[in-house]
Amino acid sequence: MTETMAEVRICSLSAIPPGEGRSFSAPGEDIAVFHTRGGRVFATQAACPHKRGPLADGLVGGTMLICPLHAWKFDLSTGEAVMGECGLRTYPVRVDEEGQVILTLDTHTAC
Repeated sequence: MTETMAEVRICSLSAIPPGEGRSFSAPGEDIAVFHTRGGRVFATQAACPHKRGPLADGLVGGTMLICPLHAWKFDLSTGEAVMGECGLRTYPVRVDEEGQVILTLDTHTAC
């Protein structure tokens, strides 16, 4: 199996207010995209590993995300659990010159 990267346009950055997150479906993945008050953008798996809470509804402060269900805490820049047992899958994300949020996904193809 070989791995390639695919870029997917998710939305306009203006669709995600600073300090909030939004959920999106990407090919084969449910993604949460966060726009910090400092202007940074992060992307993680959409569901909390604890009880599948909707992470996009969580509280964002700096690079810290707090799950809305049971207050598990995660570092958005690494996906590492700060309070909780499991970390998050993170995805490379950038904003292009047109203000579009571009997500990079791993795609797996058979050899």
